Amino acid sequence: MSHSVPPQEHACYHCGLPIPSDVHLGVTVAGVERSMCCTGCQAVAQSIVDGGLVDYYQRRDAMPEPVREAMPDELRDLGLFDHPDFQQGFVKPVGEHEREASLILEGITCAACIWLNEQHVARQPGVMAVEINYATRRARVRWDERRIKLSNILAAIQAIGYRAYPYDAARSEQISQKERRAALWRLFVAGFGMMQVMMYAVPVYMAGEGEMTADIEAMMRWASLILTLPVVLYSAAPFFRNALRDIRLRRLGMDVPVALGVGAASVASCWATFAGHGEVYFDSVTMFVFFLLCGRYLEMLARQRAIRGVEELGKALPAFAERLTAFPSLEGERVPVSQIVSGEVLRVRPGETIPVDGVVIEGTSEANEALLTGESRPVPKGPGVDVTGGSVNVSSPLLIRVTQTGEHTRLAAIRQLMERASAEKPQVVQQADKVAAYFVVALLVLAFATAVGWWWFDPDRALWVFVSVLVVSCPCALSLATPVALTVATDALARVGVLVTRGHAIEALAKTEQMVFDKTGTLTYGDMRVEATCLLGSRSTRDVQRLAAALEQGSEHAIAHSLRKLVTDAPDQLPVLSDVTVVTGQGVGGRLDSERVRIGRPEFVAEICPGTLPAELTSAQASGKTVIALGGESGWLAGFFLSDVLREDAHDVFDALHGDGVTTAIFSGDTQGVVSELGKALGVTEAVGELTPEGKHVRLSALQAHGKVVAMVGDGVNDAPVLAQAQVSIAMGGGTDLARNQADIVLLSGRLGSLVDGMRLSRRALRIIHQNLWWSFAYNFTAVPLAMSGFVTPWMAGLGMSASSLLVVLNALRLQRKHGKVAA
Repeated sequence: MSHSVPPQEHACYHCGLPIPSDVHLGVTVAGVERSMCCTGCQAVAQSIVDGGLVDYYQRRDAMPEPVREAMPDELRDLGLFDHPDFQQGFVKPVGEHEREASLILEGITCAACIWLNEQHVARQPGVMAVEINYATRRARVRWDERRIKLSNILAAIQAIGYRAYPYDAARSEQISQKERRAALWRLFVAGFGMMQVMMYAVPVYMAGEGEMTADIEAMMRWASLILTLPVVLYSAAPFFRNALRDIRLRRLGMDVPVALGVGAASVASCWATFAGHGEVYFDSVTMFVFFLLCGRYLEMLARQRAIRGVEELGKALPAFAERLTAFPSLEGERVPVSQIVSGEVLRVRPGETIPVDGVVIEGTSEANEALLTGESRPVPKGPGVDVTGGSVNVSSPLLIRVTQTGEHTRLAAIRQLMERASAEKPQVVQQADKVAAYFVVALLVLAFATAVGWWWFDPDRALWVFVSVLVVSCPCALSLATPVALTVATDALARVGVLVTRGHAIEALAKTEQMVFDKTGTLTYGDMRVEATCLLGSRSTRDVQRLAAALEQGSEHAIAHSLRKLVTDAPDQLPVLSDVTVVTGQGVGGRLDSERVRIGRPEFVAEICPGTLPAELTSAQASGKTVIALGGESGWLAGFFLSDVLREDAHDVFDALHGDGVTTAIFSGDTQGVVSELGKALGVTEAVGELTPEGKHVRLSALQAHGKVVAMVGDGVNDAPVLAQAQVSIAMGGGTDLARNQADIVLLSGRLGSLVDGMRLSRRALRIIHQNLWWSFAYNFTAVPLAMSGFVTPWMAGLGMSASSLLVVLNALRLQRKHGKVAA
């Protein structure tokens, strides 16, 4: 039975540590008795075997942490995690009995650890779902609290040798620091070894024939061998582990030729040193390992920096806040944020971070929302204005009434969407990985064919040409630099207020040929105002306004908000309706006493109203006004004429899109006259109004049928179906939760100019990916034939391969450079 990371003889089969001479413990794994170093490892291994998860030992490419260190005292009393007060900060309800927790796992050393935890936890009775992000070590676990407790889930994780905590951004950063520290040590050993080996290699290269005695040259070789061993056995160890894992899983990754080249060159150089004749290339080996590790370290920093964008959101909220316990009394107390509940009043002083979502009830100030929206300019805040947790109060104290806390805040929603994007693997990365696998196969075939050819032509050079062919190749641009470019681009987009929530969004946005916009709440602010109420029946203005507000009580549409603002009555003081039905994109219907009544588009209301459409409404529609009708079976009751304000940067955005070759369209449920006037003002030829959600879906599908890559920009419930149909869907940051969850991209700032910034940045990212791929192919199609011909020595191959890897990574990092915004 083979393993990718076999323990040394007399070492613990589970963790790899030496087994004390007086310890005799074992577990039967796949029919073979395996020795363990302690009862902890024995218990963990037995749990893995009993759970039918023996494949873990086949999959792993790194040893886990010793179990003696993996069970700290603070996790022994797991019952604490079931306390509702303790769960407030990291557990949220997702149904009547379902709960979801955000955890961070420690003890993860390789992808097999992720597999083991997901499989083991998913098998626990009552666990509905479990997802673990390898990059962040974040776990999301959903369970039915009637069947299993959180403490049982944590105990199950602990039983297989890992530990889970409520998500803590500081602990996550500690894990990242540990990863960076380990990479730096490997890089340091490789760099130190390379410099020292070069000191011994250069005199040998520069010495003329007969200038260096055999004993001095032999001493140089032995010194180089001693200095190279730590580089190969320690610094290059991940390459060999990954290569063994890939071979065992019957796949070929980019580490296979790297490990084969380093291994072959090292073994051959050792043989030449022991034999006392032949060429040695210890300098090439150390140089190759050093430069490749440099490239991977840069890639890791780029990945962690992008991940840190999510972690910064996690650390944005303060741990404590000042609560006014007896408001309107201004006496306050410092309390943990986890204890704050909706409806309480907080005081936020200048310079402090707002800890929750809420509404300002007293005070006038400004808030810096740069972390959330990418906009550095402070936003004015006053009584009645919403504030978002994570923003910073700038100038004067504010009293805030809490509306949302913890995982229900807008900040938490943003963080969850970012995590969803990081967990998805875009198609361009999948294609690159697939091409890289074929490339590696072709490379190995060429390398072995070259070795056979040179063995017949010049046996003394066969090995070194073989090593050169393996080392000179560069699949890294395919498997490494492509995800780096996407990771850096995701981070850069977030910093300009464009939140990528799906893995494919950057590529799709870069290829967008046509962009379709909703009107209300997207091109306009969605702050609809009722300009006039036109009475059409015998009811008074107050009566029709109260009836309209009663019908629109459950709607989230901007028009419904404007109609509800017409009255000051509490919801329980409005007319009582029955059989209320919402017809999406049309209006709302119900029964008042025994009469059917409707509010919405005039054509929708006309279906139950006797008589023709009133002239007052038709003339208002013809003049370009937004008209909402109210009527019932007894006749027409009223018409409401509304207006909205176009966003200031709308003209600049459409001019920029047209200048970039993107065609535009407006699909709206508003009247055709209003939409046509707006389209004319923005230079849009296809401006279609009076569309239902189904109508928008049909029209967008027709655009796609012509082969166009279509992006849809919307904000509300009406837009959710068409957002799902578009190749890339974009939601305004102030839109409904449904639209944001459906969308691939969210404009956090609500600034349309961010859309153009994001599209141009996405195009730059795609160009850089293409540059990296073209460079990789051009380099390999040039370097590999030269190496096969014997013109490239191993040290030249190592330098070329490393330089090529560094080039594509540095090229990807260019995306971090800031560029000016389209419109302020």
